[in-house]
Amino acid sequence: MLSVLFALATAAANALAVTAQHIASTSRRGLSFWHLVAHLVRHPLWWLGWGGMAASLVGQALALHFGPLSLVQPLLVSELVIALILRRTWLRQSIRPSAWASALLTVFALTSFLVLAAPHAPAIATPSALRWITASGAGTLAAVTLGIIGRRGSPRRRAALFASATAIVWAIEAAFIKATTDVIAASGYRGLFVHWPIYALIIMGIAGLFSEQTTLHVGPLQVSQPLLVIVDPLASVIAGVWLYHERLATSVPRAPLAAVAFVLMAIGVIILSRTAPATMEPSERRD
Repeated sequence: MLSVLFALATAAANALAVTAQHIASTSRRGLSFWHLVAHLVRHPLWWLGWGGMAASLVGQALALHFGPLSLVQPLLVSELVIALILRRTWLRQSIRPSAWASALLTVFALTSFLVLAAPHAPAIATPSALRWITASGAGTLAAVTLGIIGRRGSPRRRAALFASATAIVWAIEAAFIKATTDVIAASGYRGLFVHWPIYALIIMGIAGLFSEQTTLHVGPLQVSQPLLVIVDPLASVIAGVWLYHERLATSVPRAPLAAVAFVLMAIGVIILSRTAPATMEPSERRD
């Protein structure tokens, strides 16, 4: 229950951070770069956004400490639904009925997947060095391969490949976050910098940041956003099973129904990405 609550809090904090910083950055237009920086530094919503980002990192770390990767990472999909609610209640945007319907489908399918798959982990699961090397190596190789292939092709193809690579990097990063919290729990903050997970987390975090920025640059958001949201939990489930011996229900009919629920969640995310307002302008009317 703690992992679920912290994961949902993380999703809410992420949605709040994106919304607040967007409002701050668009409150004054036509400014030069340095004038914009000076404006943002004085804007309280910009700092609220940074607070939301910090809270999301803490929340994700706590969620991963108390729960398995295969439970926490799929719950972060709810960020899209929370962001849609903020768009309506805070930005006063007009939201299409189809967007609300796809949000409900996403929530229903996500809940169904977690209930049917019932992800869980052993009470004590410490990955061996070999598992860390093979799992993180395979994930990194997959992400690098997708990035290399994504250097050529149409903008939609490049966006899809780079988004998939970024999502895999995020899944590996989540595994390193979990490992870092385990180090803190065992050795305290004094022992944090004498163990490897914190350094792997920093490196993967930087790689994820650059990969995400490339993803947003090379192609349309309507292509990249669904894949960022869908591939991350899928890769996280694989990482959780590989590293921490996490288990999902394999009985009939639970396993096939869980697979169907995941596909429905992916469909809901795709429709939501296409039907939500294209910008965060309060005056936009899409109905």
